[in-house]
Amino acid sequence: MDIIVDKDIEGTSLLGRTVSVLGYGNQGEAQALNLRDSGVDVLVGLPRGRASRSRAKDAGFDVLEPGEAAARGDVLALLVPDDIMAGFVVDEVAPNVRDGAAIVFAHGFPLRFGGVVPPDGVDVVVVAPMGPGLRLRERFAEGGGLPASFAVERDVTGTARDTALAYARAIGCARVGLFETTAAEETEIDLFAEQAVLCGGVTRLIQAGFDTLVKAGYSPELAYMECLYELDLTVNLIVRFGIAGMRDRISRTALYGDLTRGGRIIGGDVRREMEEVLGEIRDGTFAEEMVSDEAEEGRGLAEAAREERSGLLEEVARRLARVAHPEGESESP
Repeated sequence: MDIIVDKDIEGTSLLGRTVSVLGYGNQGEAQALNLRDSGVDVLVGLPRGRASRSRAKDAGFDVLEPGEAAARGDVLALLVPDDIMAGFVVDEVAPNVRDGAAIVFAHGFPLRFGGVVPPDGVDVVVVAPMGPGLRLRERFAEGGGLPASFAVERDVTGTARDTALAYARAIGCARVGLFETTAAEETEIDLFAEQAVLCGGVTRLIQAGFDTLVKAGYSPELAYMECLYELDLTVNLIVRFGIAGMRDRISRTALYGDLTRGGRIIGGDVRREMEEVLGEIRDGTFAEEMVSDEAEEGRGLAEAAREERSGLLEEVARRLARVAHPEGESESP
């Protein structure tokens, strides 16, 4: 797969075009600011009464009703929550968007599982930054960026790919690298990584290691520092140098333990469960469960989150916040 960066992108297909950013949350705020700093004409579309309207106005944006912003935009960045996206497209976008405009999604989920049907006569692309909006903005302001995947799902004008690349460059992602994919692939990989590795897998591995040590009589504080705090240091090595490079930079004792014991922890049972989780993503089971929970106002999710937060690991994390985050970066509630 070719990795596309700034120098590979020809033309300036966003110049002279207005980008309407619909939504001003995590990704919406970051992308609107980055686009403007890249010289793009940006409008923000938000309903009256939304708290984020004042934040967008304070940042100097023209803030319009969503339908009006959709009508004025040559490119529409749909950055509203996934659970309201389908209705938002029907009510605000479809009646107002101009033929030949382009719609940009920040994630393939609404197209793959969210029931979103973009209106006819428009280009449809995905530009999915690989990280939260806060980091997208911070990295951009520092002169860097986050990598992103992008996809062209419909090309009415013949310029949809150019629009996607120009948009990705304007929010800073081409400073690092762009990966071309499809909405389905981006969605399924993203969901799997969140569930099996980045969020679900890592948090359960930390919790299991912590519980094992505490059950055996070891100090909860030291168990926390070894199983959670030091994870950041190891992951940074992996990100910078790869897994092999990390192994070149740790002690022989750590390396021996990694190579002789790691496969016992992440063994065949775990791999089989990962395959099942991936199957549930691909066949729509996960999306159906999530939509059902949202229909019940997330009560099951909220209860599970409360139970997790009340455990000993989180109690120790709050007590050790000053040690673990001496720079005052802890975001523990």
